[in-house]
Amino acid sequence: MVVFPNAKINLGLNIISKRPDGYHELETCFFPVAWKDMLEAIPSESQSMSVTGIKLPDDGINIVEKAYQLLVRDFQIRPVNIHLHKIIPIGAGLGGGSSDAAFALRLFNDMFDLKLSDEKLMLYAAQLGADCAFFIKNKPMLARGIGEKLSEIDISLKGKFLLLVYPGIHISTKEAYAKVIPRKRETSIETILTENPLDQWRNLLVNDFEEALFAHYPVLPEIKQTMYDHGALYASMSGSGSCMYGIFDQSPEVQFDPGFTIWSEDL
Repeated sequence: MVVFPNAKINLGLNIISKRPDGYHELETCFFPVAWKDMLEAIPSESQSMSVTGIKLPDDGINIVEKAYQLLVRDFQIRPVNIHLHKIIPIGAGLGGGSSDAAFALRLFNDMFDLKLSDEKLMLYAAQLGADCAFFIKNKPMLARGIGEKLSEIDISLKGKFLLLVYPGIHISTKEAYAKVIPRKRETSIETILTENPLDQWRNLLVNDFEEALFAHYPVLPEIKQTMYDHGALYASMSGSGSCMYGIFDQSPEVQFDPGFTIWSEDL
């Protein structure tokens, strides 16, 4: 079986406070986009996994294998040969690893006819990462807590054009949180998104990671300003960076450094 895990962007991201356990309370809106990896699993006599495409850090077991191991604890499922072709940049704030894990859970659920509901799959996904559960539903969702408290939000960008620019900078979650200053905003992201037109988000909708990371990586605000200079209705960094995105009425005529990775789609 083959599935195609997709990326996400964050429409706003407020880091509200640091918790005693070291995690941070936040508010954001996850919005799925069509930039995709490819994930295949085939029943096998022995368990294995291979990866092509973008090289992944050699820092232990892959999150897709962790998803498989979660299910093995509760179900008698046979070994699989897993292949991941990595296309979504890592350290970019696009949730590619979390998506791979969530889609793996869905794949194994279908492959072995486990009959797990979305709600049960979300519980498994939450054990793998704070934003993994979002990719089970894979629709615009408000996220609170550490990203695990999800609720649906009625928001559409239909008819708009989305441009994503990844400048090749890997920003780890640890680095991003070390630089951010938590603060509670007067207006919630939910209120901004549901009560204001898109062309007003520029002055209202904030990603709290930008302030510290822009100072350290000046190419990021340069990309953002370039998008606004070419007609973006709204531009922002996604998640903890470093991918920048812009929402336009139509495809902009804009050139970026040839070393950057560009993705675009009609929403």
